[in-house]
Amino acid sequence: MILSSHESLFDYEATLQACARGDKQALQRLYQQESARLLGVAQRLVRDRALAEDIVHDAFLKIWSQAASFDASRGSARGWVFSVTRHLALNTLRNTAREVRVKDDGSEDHHEQATLEGWQETGDAFDWRVNPGRITSCLEQLEPVRRNCVFHAYVDGYSHQEIAQKIGAPLGTVKAWIKRSLTALRECMG
Repeated sequence: MILSSHESLFDYEATLQACARGDKQALQRLYQQESARLLGVAQRLVRDRALAEDIVHDAFLKIWSQAASFDASRGSARGWVFSVTRHLALNTLRNTAREVRVKDDGSEDHHEQATLEGWQETGDAFDWRVNPGRITSCLEQLEPVRRNCVFHAYVDGYSHQEIAQKIGAPLGTVKAWIKRSLTALRECMG
């Protein structure tokens, strides 16, 4: 990613350290620096502006309360700020998917429709809104275990390692299933 001169001059690590010391102006500077970008990240994930705004608000509360937990040896301060927002958005999607399943008395069709809205925008994701019936049909052609792996990865936001642990399969197998499933979905979608 290419940073503008304004972004490259902003000291994220020092700002987080100031937040950890209780400097409210540091949080305000961070908000002014990144809130629009964080809103974009959240909105791409949840596809709902009002919900994304709530997520960004919650993210800044969490950044404020947990700034002292930032560890520079594990990554950049800016990356940490973005990961806080991304994880909150993914948790929101995960919780929304659970609510849909509970309200729907287990009907998979409605669950698939609702959770497809939460697919992350990555090179592997599809725009299900172009033809929602088509992608549902394509998903149904996948073996259930492979379909579940795709949902866990792109709807629930689980890592491949988490999926492997959750379903009790080797990591390499899970990676292969997801890769092959995405290839099959691309071919099916044309």
